[in-house]
Amino acid sequence: MNAQAPQSATLGADIRALRKARGLTLSEIATRLDRSVGWLSQVERDMSEPSISDLRQIAGCLEVPMSMLFTHSAAPSDEQGYIVRASARRPMGSGEEGLIEELLSPDLTDDFEMVHSTFQPLSKMQKPANRPTQEVGYMISGQLDLVIGGRSFSVGPGDSFRIKHEQYQWSNPYDVPAVAIWVIAPPVY
Repeated sequence: MNAQAPQSATLGADIRALRKARGLTLSEIATRLDRSVGWLSQVERDMSEPSISDLRQIAGCLEVPMSMLFTHSAAPSDEQGYIVRASARRPMGSGEEGLIEELLSPDLTDDFEMVHSTFQPLSKMQKPANRPTQEVGYMISGQLDLVIGGRSFSVGPGDSFRIKHEQYQWSNPYDVPAVAIWVIAPPVY
């Protein structure tokens, strides 16, 4: 019995997953874009290709960097939906606060996403975040200071942590990068 391969990740599937993770309807996004629901539905089903300007607006509505929608390289057909090669990771975020993130999940269509996060030395999250997510991190190297729900923690290699619908903030006041694997449900990038 052959198992059916998962549908390969597409720009439209990622847009749909991001929209749903934010609890937004097709109608709400279409209104913000000044486009029809039909057009947006076709984009999500990969039947219509959005322009650069459309992608910029979609990224803004979904509160993701445009690079998340642009960097969509296809894996070899026998690996799509299964394997993400180190050289093909999709960069996420702007890196402005000293956080460099790469998507480890094949796409954003699962109930969670897995992210490789590198916190540059002497970097800090400027504003605390409070997302409607459950997140678990595992420290690979370096040390990271966290404030979760008003409580302060310091984590290092081999330590893990959980953030469950709580306000949090991170900082790396140390002289070496901190590297973590972060699992987030539902996907927010």
